[in-house]
Amino acid sequence: MTEHLLGQIFALLAAVTWAFALVLFKRSGEQVPPIALNLFKNTVGLLLLIASVVVLGLRHPDSFNVLASLTYDEICLLMLSGIIGIALADTLFFYALNLIDVGLISVVDCAYSPFAILFAWILLAETLAPAHYIGATLIVAGVFLGTRHNLPTNRSRGQIFLGVLLAGVAVAMMAFGIVIAKPVLEEIDVMWAAALRMVAGAVLLGLYATLGRNWRRNWVVFKPARAWWYALPASIFGTYLAMVFWVAGFKYTYASVAAVLNQTSIIFASIFAVLLLHERFGLRKIIALTLALGGVIIITFSDWISPRLANLLTGLS
Repeated sequence: MTEHLLGQIFALLAAVTWAFALVLFKRSGEQVPPIALNLFKNTVGLLLLIASVVVLGLRHPDSFNVLASLTYDEICLLMLSGIIGIALADTLFFYALNLIDVGLISVVDCAYSPFAILFAWILLAETLAPAHYIGATLIVAGVFLGTRHNLPTNRSRGQIFLGVLLAGVAVAMMAFGIVIAKPVLEEIDVMWAAALRMVAGAVLLGLYATLGRNWRRNWVVFKPARAWWYALPASIFGTYLAMVFWVAGFKYTYASVAAVLNQTSIIFASIFAVLLLHERFGLRKIIALTLALGGVIIITFSDWISPRLANLLTGLS
């Protein structure tokens, strides 16, 4: 198995685990405020990542040398990646979610992979084969088709515009935050990379959660309650497993390819919503799923498809 194929598998696993977590977060979000839920999931994820790093270090003592091998600039880059992609982007995302509904957020989220492709081209000089662009187009089209995008009726035009703007900035920051870290990801163990990013993001978010007159409300979530039935497994799948798979995907394959495959999380979320929340799965979502899976297949087997596509185009010209 090649590294690129391994990275694509991890990117898809990230999409599946995050999609499952989204369904659980939807349930827990009915009882927990957005900032508090974000703080809870990041804390759970951070504790699990620290535990994983410790276990890894006990089994392989040399792994503790990874920090010594990193330069100051590389550590700062990883932590900056966490601040941008976890603390700041998530905060803006939750503000946007308060202004516009989930359907419209999902539409804006379609910009994630184009942003990642753009940043990977500018910062990493990545170039994609025609098969990658075809697959990316099918996935984004499937995601867009599979999400409802009616405008919320209880918001003014100004609120809708601000919500879309904040969501767009959040998506761009998520893409930028992971792309800038890719050069360091290639030199460091996945667990350490995920842990360092999470430390920076969780600490900044924790500081933010202590500000304001209602700061106590953000910390009540840590008291065991019924909300934990959904929030705890959602945090394990969405912040720990999905984070590790997400970082591994960007480590082992092209940043732009990993981002496109990550985009399928919305399609998987629709499937889990049908299975767990008994939502309707109509013709629209079937077509969307078919388009997205077609895009995944094209990207996964791009090494086989690209030369044949190039020969076909050469023959037509």
